Amino acid sequence: MDLETDLMTPAEVAALFRVDPKTVARWADSGKLPSIRTLGGHRRFPRKEVLEKIQLPQHEEE
Repeated sequence: MDLETDLMTPAEVAALFRVDPKTVARWADSGKLPSIRTLGGHRRFPRKEVLEKIQLPQHEEE
């Protein structure tokens, strides 16, 4: 598995964050999580960026 090119589905990301896949889609729409669209229009999330978000300390943006 190559972290640079490996992609995750919304369901996989949702399972990591313990949220609903619709929440993950909203995060992508708001720019909180980077995503790409497949040719079929489905979202995919770069595994590297998702794992980085999990490891960041959680604080409010000022």
